[in-house]
Amino acid sequence: MTKTSDIFVTVDIVIFTLRDGDLQVLLVKRKTPPFEGRWAIPGGFVQHDESLEDAAARVLFDEAGVRGVHIEQLYTFGRVDRDPRGRMVTVAYFALVPAPLALHAGSSTSDAQWQSVYNLPEMAFDHAEIVHYALKRLRYKLEYTAVGFQLLPKTFTLSQLQKAYETVLGERLDKRNFRRRILQAQVIEETGEMQSGEGRPAKLYRYRADAVAEVKARRLFP
Repeated sequence: MTKTSDIFVTVDIVIFTLRDGDLQVLLVKRKTPPFEGRWAIPGGFVQHDESLEDAAARVLFDEAGVRGVHIEQLYTFGRVDRDPRGRMVTVAYFALVPAPLALHAGSSTSDAQWQSVYNLPEMAFDHAEIVHYALKRLRYKLEYTAVGFQLLPKTFTLSQLQKAYETVLGERLDKRNFRRRILQAQVIEETGEMQSGEGRPAKLYRYRADAVAEVKARRLFP
């Protein structure tokens, strides 16, 4: 662990996914004090020989079993009394895991579970605060950028895309307005394939890899 003047540095990761029509976060149940038996977001101490980014990637793989997904630094939480073990400063990150990968994340232990971000259990430390801050950041980025596509499979219908946005934003969006704005933003393209099933076949889309991530001068979905 990294120690500077009796200050310990950790990383904690809020791992989001869309499952069962819900925005969920991966939580682990603590096996040791403090807060034994409570749920927490995955985290760990930063080792002497690794950067913050390397530590976050390690924790993400160890706890969720995934690599190569969207992860970015969120905020630094350093309230003096946030950890009864001593002076702990945590650098929080959030990661977005597409649903197919989420089916396997946390499956290695019964003490790691996906739980609804809208119905969190009693949590350890200040982790509920960190999750709420991460949700606020995710919503902001969803309105201004194309980061939301990181939660989707490689191809999707416009209905699936709208449902994803509604689930994260926590509000209903007008169908016609949503489709007009998302197409005008030029961040998706047709794949030339159709999704079959109940009802009429629907066009499949994918995120344009060369699209500009930032949507300038306007929100996508006010």
